[in-house]
Amino acid sequence: MKAAAREFVSLPVPPGTALESQSGLQMNWPRVYGVLGHAAGNRVAAIVMHPASNFMGHYLVDPLAARGVDLLALNSRYVNNDSTLIMERVIQDLGAGVRMLRERGYAAVYLIGNSGGAALCAFYQAQAEDLTITDTPAGDPVSIEPAHLPPVDGIALNAAHLGRSQLLRDMLDASVIDESDPLAAAAALDIYAADRSPPFDDDFVQRVRTAQANRMDRITARVQARLAWLRETDSARDEAFIVHRTYADPRYIDLHLDANDRQPGGNRGDDARSVNYGPNCLGRFCTLTSWLSQWSPLSRADGPANLQRTTVPVLQIEHTADGSVFPSTIARWSRAAEGRVENLQLKGGNHYLKGQEHLVAQAAAAMADWMSAQAR
Repeated sequence: MKAAAREFVSLPVPPGTALESQSGLQMNWPRVYGVLGHAAGNRVAAIVMHPASNFMGHYLVDPLAARGVDLLALNSRYVNNDSTLIMERVIQDLGAGVRMLRERGYAAVYLIGNSGGAALCAFYQAQAEDLTITDTPAGDPVSIEPAHLPPVDGIALNAAHLGRSQLLRDMLDASVIDESDPLAAAAALDIYAADRSPPFDDDFVQRVRTAQANRMDRITARVQARLAWLRETDSARDEAFIVHRTYADPRYIDLHLDANDRQPGGNRGDDARSVNYGPNCLGRFCTLTSWLSQWSPLSRADGPANLQRTTVPVLQIEHTADGSVFPSTIARWSRAAEGRVENLQLKGGNHYLKGQEHLVAQAAAAMADWMSAQAR
């Protein structure tokens, strides 16, 4: 294998909405930042990006570069703070990275959709192939030009979530009685109730799923009504709010549901209930506009729906001990790319491949081989 080096990358991006960041420097000089892992002679490149997570320390940076694929681990403008995140802006940030790699003359450029970055990559490529976005789900205009979104040559999905809205819907605590009361719970829908333990019966799971979808719809309706009132009265353009208890997917504690090799607890340790009632979790802090763009059913960033609109080849790597990507998830992605997807498994792989360096090497080798073969 080659010796890999790292280069710090800073890229300008189109400005976003007022106060999407508390940094005056970022608002006046909007940029995104990343790390390019590279090695001498590499002619193929890839980008790994997440809507909000910091991927500059991604486990694939050096292993991929050493195997012939330079990797740009790029952060969005919303890194480590998704409270104001607008997905229509994030694809512009990803586009800045693709443009950089194209301008450097790589023979082929790929996207790696890891975890929550998978739906982002599918959204990006769908718009790169057929640009339709002119505004956000809140109705705010977004100026995106084809040059902002150069298409890529393929997508590698790795421990891929379906998208922020679908992920949160499946994680919402169905037992919430009052959105303003973080503790009150309807026992009949509480997966963490002291007198309830897995395995759950089918009727209970269906009632939970229905209640989760209903809760999602109620929050979205309230958000739409509040946003409309604010703007009609010229009171404000947006507003913050909190969504309590967002870590209650029954699959986190019932390993018989959508069974794979996972341990109980999801991806946040073995005490899912504590995470659910904790002060910080998925979707906890929102604005009205960010809810509509990333978390609500109105989000345009549905992973499989967007992947189905693309034409590029797809590699999907399943981590068989993943606590939040399940066999049904893998099947959804596979159907969306039917006829052009190659599926591989990392046996025993957890979501982050924590403590599994041998599986990191396997993932890097599989991606490098696939990308190099596609680029020929």
